[in-house]
Amino acid sequence: MARIKIAIPEQFSFSCQIPVRITDINYGGHVGNDTILTIVHEVRMQFLNNLGFTEMDFGGKGMIMADAAIEFKNELFYGETIIASVAVTAISKIGFDLIYKLEKEEDRKIVAIAKTGMICYDYTVKKITAIPEIALEKLSN
Repeated sequence: MARIKIAIPEQFSFSCQIPVRITDINYGGHVGNDTILTIVHEVRMQFLNNLGFTEMDFGGKGMIMADAAIEFKNELFYGETIIASVAVTAISKIGFDLIYKLEKEEDRKIVAIAKTGMICYDYTVKKITAIPEIALEKLSN
C-alpha cells in the first residue's frame, strides 16, 4: 500500500514551542493522531500571527484549508515539548502549502511531518480569491 510522503524543505521560516497537554493524550498513553492536526492548527495560527495576520484576515481576505496530510514518525507523551517549524511552499495565485516539522525538544527526534494546503477565500461573496499582495510579500520573505 502506498504511503503519504511529504518532502521536507531544507529551510523553515518560523518555529515555536508547543507543550503537550494532558488533554492531548489518548487511551494509548500518547498524543493521539487527531491531536497532531490540532497542534498543526495552533502552529499555523502562531505562524500567521507572527506575520501580522489571522486566518480570517489574511491581508484583507480569509483562507480555508483545502487539504491536509500527516506522516506520523514517533510517539509523543505528556510533559514533552514540541519544536514546531513551518515552511511555505508551492505558492500560486490563490494559495500555498504549509509544511510543518514537529520535533521533540529534548532530542530533536521528528514526531510528525504535516502539510496543509491553504486557499485564499472571500467570505463575503463565498468565493476563492487571489492571495492579497501584502500577504504574498510576507509569505515570500
